Amino acid sequence: MLGEIRDLGFEFAELSHGIRISLLPGVIEAVEAGEIKISTVHNFCPLPIGVTHAAPNLFKFTSSDARERENAFRHSQKTIETAVRLKARLVVLHMGCIEMKDYTEKLTAMVESGDREHPKFRKLCEEVEAKREQKKERPVELANAMLRRLIEESQPHGLLLGVENREALEEIPFESDLNFFFNEFSGTNVRYWHDTGHAQIKENLGFIHHAMHLESMSENLAGFHIHDVQPPARDHCAPGTGMIDFAALKPFVRPEHIKVFEFGPRVPLEELKAGVAHVKSIWGDT
Repeated sequence: MLGEIRDLGFEFAELSHGIRISLLPGVIEAVEAGEIKISTVHNFCPLPIGVTHAAPNLFKFTSSDARERENAFRHSQKTIETAVRLKARLVVLHMGCIEMKDYTEKLTAMVESGDREHPKFRKLCEEVEAKREQKKERPVELANAMLRRLIEESQPHGLLLGVENREALEEIPFESDLNFFFNEFSGTNVRYWHDTGHAQIKENLGFIHHAMHLESMSENLAGFHIHDVQPPARDHCAPGTGMIDFAALKPFVRPEHIKVFEFGPRVPLEELKAGVAHVKSIWGDT
Protein backbone atom coordinates (compact mmCIF):
# COMPACT_ATOMS: atom_id res chain seq x y z
CA MET A 1 0.00 0.00 0.00
CA LEU A 2 2.65 2.49 1.05
CA GLY A 3 4.95 1.34 -1.75
CA GLU A 4 2.25 2.17 -4.28
CA ILE A 5 1.85 5.65 -2.79
CA ARG A 6 5.62 6.19 -2.83
CA ASP A 7 5.85 4.99 -6.45
CA LEU A 8 3.33 7.67 -7.41
CA GLY A 9 5.88 10.23 -6.26
CA PHE A 10 4.64 10.99 -2.75
CA GLU A 11 7.21 11.38 0.01
CA PHE A 12 4.53 11.34 2.75
CA ALA A 13 1.27 9.49 3.37
CA GLU A 14 -1.60 9.88 5.82
CA LEU A 15 -2.74 6.85 7.79
CA SER A 16 -6.52 6.91 7.58
CA HIS A 17 -9.27 5.72 9.90
CA GLY A 18 -9.44 2.51 7.86
CA ILE A 19 -6.12 0.99 8.94
CA ARG A 20 -6.65 -2.40 10.59
CA ILE A 21 -4.34 -3.23 13.48
CA SER A 22 -2.92 -6.16 11.47
CA LEU A 23 -1.50 -3.66 8.95
CA LEU A 24 0.36 -1.58 11.52
CA PRO A 25 3.55 -3.71 11.85
CA GLY A 26 4.11 -3.45 8.09
CA VAL A 27 3.53 0.30 8.18
CA ILE A 28 6.05 0.71 11.01
CA GLU A 29 8.55 -1.44 9.13
CA ALA A 30 8.18 0.62 5.94
CA VAL A 31 8.62 3.91 7.82
CA GLU A 32 11.61 2.68 9.82
CA ALA A 33 13.20 1.42 6.58
CA GLY A 34 12.88 4.92 5.12
CA GLU A 35 10.52 3.87 2.34
CA ILE A 36 8.02 6.60 3.18
CA LYS A 37 7.17 9.16 5.87
CA ILE A 38 3.84 9.67 7.63
CA SER A 39 2.53 13.24 7.65
CA THR A 40 -0.73 12.74 9.51
CA VAL A 41 -2.83 10.09 11.24
CA HIS A 42 -6.64 10.19 11.20
CA ASN A 43 -8.47 9.15 14.36
CA PHE A 44 -9.18 6.25 15.02
CA CYS A 45 -6.00 4.57 13.82
CA PRO A 46 -5.50 1.69 14.09
CA LEU A 47 -9.10 0.51 14.02
CA PRO A 48 -10.37 -1.16 17.19
CA ILE A 49 -10.04 -4.94 17.15
CA GLY A 50 -12.96 -6.54 15.34
CA VAL A 51 -13.72 -3.45 13.23
CA THR A 52 -12.80 -3.98 9.58
CA HIS A 53 -14.16 -0.86 7.87
CA ALA A 54 -13.36 2.84 8.10
CA ALA A 55 -15.07 4.16 11.21
CA PRO A 56 -14.03 7.69 12.23
CA ASN A 57 -17.30 8.22 14.13
CA LEU A 58 -17.38 4.80 15.81
CA PHE A 59 -17.02 6.36 19.27
CA LYS A 60 -18.30 9.91 19.60
CA PHE A 61 -16.73 12.54 21.85
CA THR A 62 -20.28 13.90 22.30
CA SER A 63 -21.99 10.67 23.33
CA SER A 64 -24.25 10.83 26.39
CA ASP A 65 -22.93 7.35 27.24
CA ALA A 66 -19.84 7.70 29.46
CA ARG A 67 -18.58 4.27 28.34
CA GLU A 68 -18.63 5.31 24.70
CA ARG A 69 -16.76 8.52 25.54
CA GLU A 70 -14.15 6.51 27.45
CA ASN A 71 -13.75 4.22 24.43
CA ALA A 72 -13.32 7.33 22.28
CA PHE A 73 -10.58 8.57 24.61
CA ARG A 74 -8.81 5.21 24.81
CA HIS A 75 -8.73 4.71 21.05
CA SER A 76 -7.72 8.35 20.50
CA GLN A 77 -4.81 7.68 22.86
CA LYS A 78 -3.79 4.77 20.63
CA THR A 79 -3.98 7.05 17.59
CA ILE A 80 -1.72 9.55 19.35
CA GLU A 81 0.73 6.77 20.28
CA THR A 82 0.76 5.63 16.64
CA ALA A 83 1.37 9.17 15.40
CA VAL A 84 4.22 9.72 17.85
CA ARG A 85 5.88 6.42 16.97
CA LEU A 86 5.70 7.21 13.24
CA LYS A 87 6.85 10.82 13.74
CA ALA A 88 3.67 12.27 12.21
CA ARG A 89 3.04 15.99 12.69
CA LEU A 90 -0.71 15.98 13.29
CA VAL A 91 -3.73 13.85 14.23
CA VAL A 92 -7.00 14.64 12.40
CA LEU A 93 -10.03 14.59 14.70
CA HIS A 94 -13.81 14.48 14.35
CA MET A 95 -15.36 16.18 17.37
CA GLY A 96 -18.79 14.55 17.40
CA CYS A 97 -22.33 15.70 16.73
CA ILE A 98 -25.65 16.74 18.14
CA GLU A 99 -28.61 14.39 17.88
CA MET A 100 -31.08 15.50 15.23
CA LYS A 101 -32.66 14.07 12.09
CA ASP A 102 -30.64 14.00 8.90
CA TYR A 103 -31.18 17.43 7.38
CA THR A 104 -27.99 17.12 5.33
CA GLU A 105 -29.40 14.34 3.16
CA LYS A 106 -32.76 16.07 2.74
CA LEU A 107 -31.24 19.44 1.76
CA THR A 108 -28.76 17.76 -0.60
CA ALA A 109 -31.63 15.99 -2.37
CA MET A 110 -33.43 19.32 -2.78
CA VAL A 111 -30.34 20.97 -4.28
CA GLU A 112 -29.90 18.02 -6.63
CA SER A 113 -33.49 18.33 -7.83
CA GLY A 114 -33.13 22.09 -8.41
CA ASP A 115 -35.17 23.20 -5.39
CA ARG A 116 -32.53 25.32 -3.65
CA GLU A 117 -34.56 28.50 -4.29
CA HIS A 118 -37.80 26.91 -3.06
CA PRO A 119 -39.20 28.48 0.15
CA LYS A 120 -39.20 25.02 1.76
CA PHE A 121 -35.42 24.83 1.35
CA ARG A 122 -34.89 28.12 3.17
CA LYS A 123 -37.35 27.06 5.86
CA LEU A 124 -35.44 23.81 6.42
CA CYS A 125 -32.14 25.71 6.66
CA GLU A 126 -33.61 28.01 9.29
CA GLU A 127 -34.96 24.98 11.15
CA VAL A 128 -31.50 23.38 11.13
CA GLU A 129 -29.83 26.48 12.55
CA ALA A 130 -32.46 26.89 15.27
CA LYS A 131 -32.26 23.24 16.35
CA ARG A 132 -28.47 23.26 16.37
CA GLU A 133 -28.40 26.28 18.67
CA GLN A 134 -31.04 24.74 20.90
CA LYS A 135 -29.24 21.39 21.29
CA LYS A 136 -25.52 22.16 21.11
CA GLU A 137 -24.58 23.19 24.66
CA ARG A 138 -24.10 19.77 26.29
CA PRO A 139 -22.46 18.04 23.27
CA VAL A 140 -20.03 20.95 22.90
CA GLU A 141 -19.15 20.73 26.60
CA LEU A 142 -18.47 17.00 26.28
CA ALA A 143 -16.41 17.36 23.10
CA ASN A 144 -14.31 20.18 24.52
CA ALA A 145 -13.68 18.22 27.71
CA MET A 146 -12.46 15.30 25.59
CA LEU A 147 -10.23 17.59 23.58
CA ARG A 148 -8.59 18.93 26.76
CA ARG A 149 -7.73 15.36 27.76
CA LEU A 150 -6.21 14.71 24.33
CA ILE A 151 -4.19 17.92 24.54
CA GLU A 152 -2.57 16.59 27.71
CA GLU A 153 -1.73 13.34 25.87
CA SER A 154 -0.36 14.92 22.69
CA GLN A 155 1.11 18.34 23.43
CA PRO A 156 4.20 17.10 25.32
CA HIS A 157 5.18 15.17 22.16
CA GLY A 158 4.96 18.25 19.92
CA LEU A 159 2.04 16.65 18.07
CA LEU A 160 -0.72 18.86 16.64
CA LEU A 161 -4.44 18.06 16.88
CA GLY A 162 -6.32 19.07 13.72
CA VAL A 163 -10.05 19.65 14.18
CA GLU A 164 -11.61 18.88 10.81
CA ASN A 165 -14.51 20.75 9.23
CA ARG A 166 -17.32 18.32 8.49
CA GLU A 167 -19.91 18.06 5.72
CA ALA A 168 -22.84 16.92 7.90
CA LEU A 169 -24.84 19.76 9.41
CA GLU A 170 -25.18 18.07 12.81
CA GLU A 171 -21.42 17.64 13.37
CA ILE A 172 -19.51 20.07 15.59
CA PRO A 173 -17.96 22.55 15.89
CA PHE A 174 -20.31 24.53 13.66
CA GLU A 175 -18.67 27.07 11.34
CA SER A 176 -20.36 29.94 13.18
CA ASP A 177 -18.67 28.79 16.41
CA LEU A 178 -15.15 28.15 15.11
CA ASN A 179 -13.59 31.51 15.99
CA PHE A 180 -14.87 31.24 19.55
CA PHE A 181 -13.68 27.62 19.65
CA PHE A 182 -10.12 28.48 18.64
CA ASN A 183 -10.02 31.42 21.05
CA GLU A 184 -10.90 28.97 23.82
CA PHE A 185 -8.04 26.66 22.82
CA SER A 186 -5.55 29.42 22.07
CA GLY A 187 -2.03 28.57 23.23
CA THR A 188 -2.56 24.82 22.86
CA ASN A 189 -1.62 22.40 20.07
CA VAL A 190 -5.15 22.49 18.59
CA ARG A 191 -5.35 23.66 14.97
CA TYR A 192 -7.90 23.86 12.15
CA TRP A 193 -7.87 21.10 9.48
CA HIS A 194 -9.58 22.14 6.25
CA ASP A 195 -11.27 19.52 4.07
CA THR A 196 -11.91 21.14 0.68
CA GLY A 197 -14.71 18.73 -0.21
CA HIS A 198 -16.61 19.15 3.04
CA ALA A 199 -16.40 22.93 2.78
CA GLN A 200 -17.69 22.88 -0.80
CA ILE A 201 -20.64 20.72 0.16
CA LYS A 202 -21.50 23.19 2.94
CA GLU A 203 -21.32 26.01 0.37
CA ASN A 204 -23.58 24.07 -1.99
CA LEU A 205 -26.13 23.79 0.83
CA GLY A 206 -25.91 27.54 1.47
CA PHE A 207 -24.27 27.48 4.90
CA ILE A 208 -20.85 29.00 4.10
CA HIS A 209 -18.86 30.66 1.34
CA HIS A 210 -15.89 28.32 0.85
CA ALA A 211 -13.07 30.81 0.24
CA MET A 212 -14.33 33.31 2.83
CA HIS A 213 -14.59 30.55 5.40
CA LEU A 214 -11.02 29.42 4.73
CA GLU A 215 -9.80 32.99 5.02
CA SER A 216 -11.47 33.32 8.42
CA MET A 217 -9.66 30.18 9.60
CA SER A 218 -6.25 30.98 8.09
CA GLU A 219 -4.68 32.05 11.40
CA ASN A 220 -5.32 28.59 12.90
CA LEU A 221 -4.89 26.53 9.72
CA ALA A 222 -2.52 23.55 9.84
CA GLY A 223 -3.37 21.76 6.61
CA PHE A 224 -5.75 20.29 4.07
CA HIS A 225 -7.54 17.24 2.84
CA ILE A 226 -7.61 17.97 -0.89
CA HIS A 227 -10.29 16.58 -3.19
CA ASP A 228 -13.00 17.87 -5.50
CA VAL A 229 -16.80 17.78 -5.43
CA GLN A 230 -19.16 16.98 -8.26
CA PRO A 231 -22.40 18.80 -7.46
CA PRO A 232 -24.02 18.81 -5.15
CA ALA A 233 -22.24 16.42 -2.77
CA ARG A 234 -20.17 13.74 -4.52
CA ASP A 235 -16.77 14.30 -2.96
CA HIS A 236 -13.34 12.61 -2.97
CA CYS A 237 -13.13 13.27 -6.71
CA ALA A 238 -9.88 14.22 -8.42
CA PRO A 239 -9.26 18.00 -8.43
CA GLY A 240 -10.23 19.48 -11.77
CA THR A 241 -13.11 17.04 -12.29
CA GLY A 242 -15.51 18.94 -10.04
CA MET A 243 -16.57 22.44 -9.08
CA ILE A 244 -14.06 23.62 -6.44
CA ASP A 245 -12.30 26.87 -7.35
CA PHE A 246 -8.81 26.01 -6.11
CA ALA A 247 -7.51 29.37 -7.36
CA ALA A 248 -9.83 31.15 -4.92
CA LEU A 249 -8.27 29.15 -2.05
CA LYS A 250 -4.66 29.79 -3.11
CA PRO A 251 -4.15 33.06 -1.12
CA PHE A 252 -4.57 31.11 2.13
CA VAL A 253 -2.22 28.21 1.27
CA ARG A 254 1.27 28.40 2.77
CA PRO A 255 4.35 26.18 2.32
CA GLU A 256 4.24 25.07 5.96
CA HIS A 257 0.70 23.70 5.64
CA ILE A 258 0.33 19.91 5.41
CA LYS A 259 -1.41 18.89 2.19
CA VAL A 260 -3.03 15.46 1.87
CA PHE A 261 -4.77 14.31 -1.31
CA GLU A 262 -7.83 12.32 -0.28
CA PHE A 263 -9.20 10.39 -3.26
CA GLY A 264 -12.03 7.90 -3.42
CA PRO A 265 -11.01 4.29 -4.14
CA ARG A 266 -12.66 4.34 -7.58
CA VAL A 267 -10.69 7.31 -8.93
CA PRO A 268 -8.68 6.01 -11.93
CA LEU A 269 -4.90 6.28 -11.68
CA GLU A 270 -4.52 8.71 -14.58
CA GLU A 271 -7.28 10.91 -13.14
CA LEU A 272 -5.49 10.87 -9.77
CA LYS A 273 -2.22 12.00 -11.38
CA ALA A 274 -4.02 14.72 -13.33
CA GLY A 275 -5.74 15.91 -10.15
CA VAL A 276 -2.43 16.30 -8.31
CA ALA A 277 -0.97 18.15 -11.29
CA HIS A 278 -4.05 20.40 -11.43
CA VAL A 279 -3.63 21.55 -7.82
CA LYS A 280 0.14 22.01 -8.17
CA SER A 281 -0.38 24.12 -11.29
CA ILE A 282 -2.53 26.50 -9.21
CA TRP A 283 -1.04 26.33 -5.71
CA GLY A 284 2.54 25.67 -6.77
CA ASP A 285 4.69 22.75 -5.70
CA THR A 286 4.59 23.46 -1.94
